[in-house]
Amino acid sequence: MSPTATAAPERPTPDTDERPVTLSGRDAYRDELTRLAASDDTIVCLEADLGGKGHPFQAAHPERFFNLGIAEGAMVDMAAGLAAGGHKPFVSTFAPFAALRAAESLKLTLGYLAAGVTVVAPYAGVSGAWFGTTHHCLEDLAILRSVPGVTIAAPYGDAEMRAVVREAVRSGRPHYIRTGRNARYESLPVNGAELPLVNWEFTADDPGAVCLVSVGEEGTRLALAARRAAPGTAHAHLTYLDHENLTPAAAELARHHSRFVVVEEHRGQGGVAEALALLLPACQVTSVSADRSWPSEGGDHEEVMAALGLDLPAVLDALDRAAR
Repeated sequence: MSPTATAAPERPTPDTDERPVTLSGRDAYRDELTRLAASDDTIVCLEADLGGKGHPFQAAHPERFFNLGIAEGAMVDMAAGLAAGGHKPFVSTFAPFAALRAAESLKLTLGYLAAGVTVVAPYAGVSGAWFGTTHHCLEDLAILRSVPGVTIAAPYGDAEMRAVVREAVRSGRPHYIRTGRNARYESLPVNGAELPLVNWEFTADDPGAVCLVSVGEEGTRLALAARRAAPGTAHAHLTYLDHENLTPAAAELARHHSRFVVVEEHRGQGGVAEALALLLPACQVTSVSADRSWPSEGGDHEEVMAALGLDLPAVLDALDRAAR
């Protein structure tokens, strides 16, 4: 069943195919797609000069691997043609070049044409920290969420990424999958056979308690750290962030709590907290996100996030303010 505003799509469990080694999100994507392509010859892989040496898909299926160089818009346009010809194209490039440089092609291919193209965007947020502002992307969710018909996912961990890739192959719907650079995380466990729209990592007995809502890799990392510092805090994790999936997710959140602190590696404008605030007008929604400044100094991923006001003290402060 395809996602709608009133019903969640069926999703495969994220842990049906466990691997002995936890990979980063972008490497888990490459590995899972390579595995799926062994039994589905309609899957093709396109990269914009990110293949590098030893890309597993290129090694296993060289006739279905295309490196388009730094021509991101042309890559998405080519994927649209491949989809029209019966293929299942997966394209990947840095998030700022996918969501911003190729924005028009994304709008037309994923939105207007509803082509079955999946865009996998690593280096989202400021995970490309040392590369500087040109390689940061704190605006992609705002852009992609405004394009109707696109399924948007920000998986946390190896197993969750694999589940999202499998669903993209199965559904044939347009997808935008956001991930980081090299960080490796263990996905949160799930109850049942499907990846839920809301994964309740911890539920509080008190419906009046403040609930953390985590989005993406770093938002979830910070939420889990906040849970260790404040063990009784409820925590709900979201993977699917498009309007069609976020609408029923918001309804589920509201059945349990009325005060939320949303943690996401994105600007507040156009982010998930803003979307939830619109969907939940009777609830209190606080955003912990990147501020409106531009990082002007180098640093590692966490240092650049902290410079933008996105760190554990900021999350704990937001929890304290929301609880008053």
